[in-house]
Amino acid sequence: MSRKEADKKYDEKRASKRSRNWAFLVYPESAPENWIQIIENEMTPFVVSPIHDSDINELTGELKKAHFHVLITYSSVKTFEQVKELTDSLKTTIPQMAKNLIGAVRYMAHLDNPDKAQYQKSDIKAYCGFDLESVFKLSATDKKQISKDILKYIMENEITEYFLLIKYALEHNDDWYDYLSSNSYMVMNFIKSLRHFKQDEILKNQK
Repeated sequence: MSRKEADKKYDEKRASKRSRNWAFLVYPESAPENWIQIIENEMTPFVVSPIHDSDINELTGELKKAHFHVLITYSSVKTFEQVKELTDSLKTTIPQMAKNLIGAVRYMAHLDNPDKAQYQKSDIKAYCGFDLESVFKLSATDKKQISKDILKYIMENEITEYFLLIKYALEHNDDWYDYLSSNSYMVMNFIKSLRHFKQDEILKNQK
């Protein structure tokens, strides 16, 4: 099979793919200024990442071009060619099927990739009714692990003021902040108990 025939076969295979969820990258330097409005005109839910301006190319060690990750979710399946009409108008990368919607959204802030540049989950923006809350809803297992991680952090860093914990969560860990927003009672009492314990230890050593 010639290279030309192979390329044609690959293009046909790619065009035959269908999905409701498609992802692509938008580069601000080449996209139209109103690129978000253009996507909004599709009248279908989509979500946009914070601008990725600190990503490093793992092969070269160089800074990658600033870009946005976009995930669009249609109410019915769309072919590659149908979605490519949109991405061509935005001068983006070619669209890719998003097989895992939750994973794709979490990747927008590199939440599960601590080796990569970290971005704030709160800077992920939803449009046209995209339900971010359901994507980030914590499971019972997630909550249990986060609770353990928070308590370990409190003990290891001797956190005796709830303010300091919230400040850390606001600046460094959106999952912790979400958890603490509705599960603060036990954590606050744990910090209070630790503070009293430390005070008692100081008094004992002074005797």
